[in-house]
Amino acid sequence: MKRKTTYKAFDAAAYLDNDVVIAEYLSAAAEDPNPDVFVAALGDVAKARGMAQIAKDAGLGRESLYKALSAGAHPRFETINSVLHALGVKFVVVAEPVR
Repeated sequence: MKRKTTYKAFDAAAYLDNDVVIAEYLSAAAEDPNPDVFVAALGDVAKARGMAQIAKDAGLGRESLYKALSAGAHPRFETINSVLHALGVKFVVVAEPVR
């Protein structure tokens, strides 16, 4: 008899347990050319830190934060920046090496 194998869905938030890991995760996501990857990563981090608290610290409603970070959403820069600030991280711009 063949046994059916089931897998638990991967949840990145379960691994985002310290500031260094969070910063690396967001930095890697920001390098992806698809902006949805960064928004999804930001949602993972907010979930790991507590969506309600991040929403409060960012000056947003919890439902608004869920909506802003949902798949296919196009949040405003101000929203992204507020969430980053609430998470205790910031954007840093660096020059790319000349190729």
